[in-house]
Order: sequence, then structure tokens, then C-alpha cells
Amino acid sequence: MITRSVDALVIGGGSAGLAAALELREGGATVAVVEREPFLGGILLQCIHSGFGLHEFGEDLTGPEYAERFIRPALAAGIEIYLDATVTEIGEIPAGGEGARTVIALSRGMGVIRFTARAVVLAMGCRERNRGNVAIAGTRPAGVFTAGLAQRLVNIEGYVPGKSAVIIGSGDIGLIMARRLTLVGCEVRAVVEIQSWPSGNARNIAQCLNDHSIPLHLGHVVTRIEGRDRVEAVRVAPLSPEGEAMSERELRIPCDTVLLSVGLIPENELSRAAGVPINEGTGGPWVDADYMTGARGIFACGNVLHVHDLVDFVTEEARLCAAQAAQFLAGSPAEASLRVTAGANVRSIVPNACVPGRQTVFTLRSLVVKNDARLIVRVGGQEVRARRLSHVQPSEMIRFVMKAGEITASAAGPASAAGPAPMAGSPSATGPAVEVSLR
Repeated sequence: MITRSVDALVIGGGSAGLAAALELREGGATVAVVEREPFLGGILLQCIHSGFGLHEFGEDLTGPEYAERFIRPALAAGIEIYLDATVTEIGEIPAGGEGARTVIALSRGMGVIRFTARAVVLAMGCRERNRGNVAIAGTRPAGVFTAGLAQRLVNIEGYVPGKSAVIIGSGDIGLIMARRLTLVGCEVRAVVEIQSWPSGNARNIAQCLNDHSIPLHLGHVVTRIEGRDRVEAVRVAPLSPEGEAMSERELRIPCDTVLLSVGLIPENELSRAAGVPINEGTGGPWVDADYMTGARGIFACGNVLHVHDLVDFVTEEARLCAAQAAQFLAGSPAEASLRVTAGANVRSIVPNACVPGRQTVFTLRSLVVKNDARLIVRVGGQEVRARRLSHVQPSEMIRFVMKAGEITASAAGPASAAGPAPMAGSPSATGPAVEVSLR
């Protein structure tokens, strides 16, 4: 068994993990990164399209180019890198609430690695929903892929998955793959979306579907996948206003390939096993104003916390998280915080607490599709911020910054301001101090 002791252990070597590790290392901490793949960079390495880095670097980069901006500095900074290694266990913190956690990782090349770390940063990213998650009827022929797997096959392995395809769901990876398959000679016959609005960004709808004349069927459901040995067709029906499939208007679309782009799920099995409370709205951990989860010394950032639209904002969040983890390592006392909750028409918001007087970057997801919406922030029932948004929809993340001083403890009332707030969603939570809503 190999044993290593570090100040901070980062689990995941993608965009979030590398940005967090660099921030911690620049602050003087000893840092190790554990990555289950045999290379750093995560999913970025198979994203050969451009569109990355516009916010972070002011440049239009491909995924591998963006990843390289962090891989090279990480290798040069003295960060310990453990590749092809999977974390299987995050131990309990010692009695008394102080000291280092034990983290166990398994590696084919090194065997069992036992880390001790005073802080752990969760940066495992997310995974795709599969056919079992959406329960599509039919047989189980060859030719059914998740969009991310198809992306890897085409961009990394050099295989074209089929000659004609239907994409189920209009998530961003599926939209990008509609264009990619078209460019490599596979005819994309339709993109089918169960909602009445697209799940992906408007930019990808325009560039990946409209520019290539690929049909988008909104408010439709795939009722069956046909085929015995290989996919032969999919059956698609529009939904009635009551949400029922209208079988009398069913379409049969011949194809030999089906791609599933039906959503992403934060990768949190390890988090749950470590006793980290999970936020039902995001699928990721609850985090306080310092991006610390409900388990002391364990922090979370990036797509393992909540699924992002842009990798640039993953990087920003990872740096914010790592800066607070560095404060934790330095022994800085916890500051009094106010609970933050999702109000009307808001599915989720991160972080789940804020410190009065400190600038906070919030990101949220809408529950509604609406033009000319108002984003409203209330503290203790008192409105402190109102901002107009030209358009909101569930597929697009809303990001806003509350400047230092905009949220004050006095506005929330003396009871809410007394000491750090309990972890949102915990049994001790009594009511919201800060509420964010959409009208």
C-alpha cells in the first residue's frame, strides 16, 4: 500500500479539478489530484468543437486547447497527479471535528493508495442519463448510444456509429453531435424533444440544427425503438395538452442509430457514501457560502455540484471553492451566514448560503419559460435586488453577482444573523433568510 499525506486532495482531473488544484497550490498548500482516466482533462478532450474560453481567456478555443491551459501549469506546479486511479472511500473525520480524513484510491499500476488530507475537493463531474433512466419501450438492438459515447467514438476512436440517426433529447451534447454526425456523413433525420422548448442553448440550436436543416420535433416523445439485431426505426408521437402520446399522429422514422441526449446527472455516489447531504434540486451536494458540503472539510465545485452550461463558469466556481478551502486549511473561523433558498419559479440555486458583506456569485435554474422575467432577491422578506431578464428557460443557467453590502444580516432579522446558518435542507433548517425567485 502506498501512503501519502497532503493538505488537500482533489478528486477529478477535469476542468474543475485542475482549476481548484492550481488555486490551492498557488496558495501554498500541498495538493494531490486523483483521476480515474489515464489522462488529465476530462470530457474536454473529446470536445473538438470550438466555443470554450471566451469568458476565461477571451479566446475561442476547442476543448483540448482549453484543457491544455490547465494541464501544463498543473504539471509544472508540483501538484501530485495520480492517473488511472479511482477513489473508493472517503473516511470519517476524526473525533472532535479536527484533523485529516483518510481517502482510499485503487490503481491498476500502483495498487491501493491511502491518502490523508485535511481538505477534500469533490470535482468528479457528471454523467449522462441512459436508456434505463428514461424507460423507452422496444427491443434492445445494437445502435443505441448516449450522445457523449458517440462523441468519443467519432472524435477519439475514429468510428462513425451509423449511417442514419435520430437523436432523442435536445441537450447540448446531442445538438453538437447532430452537427458532428452530419459532417462525417451520417444523416441525422430528426432531433426529438419531449418538452415544448429545447433543452440546449439557443446558439447550438442555430449552429447545429438550423444551419444543417435538421428537423427538431418539440413536444414529441419516442414511443418505441424498433429492431432486432440493429436499430431499424423509432416511433415518435406528439404530446397532447394533457401530456399523453397522440398515437393516431405517430410517425415512424427509419434509422440505424439512436443517440440519447436526455440530461446529465452529477456524479455523486462517492459523495453519498461519504455522508454528504444531496440537494434534490441540483442532484449535487448542498454547499454553504464557502462551497463546503454538509461534511466538514469536504468541498464541491463544477458539474458534480450542479450541471453548468459553460466550462468557463466551471473554472470560476472551482477557483472560488478552492480559495475557501485554502481559508479552511489556514484555520480561518466560520463566518455567520444566511441560508439561501429557491423561491417561486426557481428549480435550484447555488450556493445554498451566503455571508453578509461578502460578494457572492449565484447560479440558478428556472422552472419556467418566460419572456421579460424579473429576478427578485429578498432578505427576510424585504426586496434587496430586482433585475429584468429578457428571457428565461430551464435549459439556460442564470448567473448573477450580489456585491458586498447588498445582503446584510440586519435585513434578515436578529434570529437569522446569529451565528452560522444550519446546512440548508438539514432537519435543523427553520426557514429561508434569503430567497431568490423569478416573476
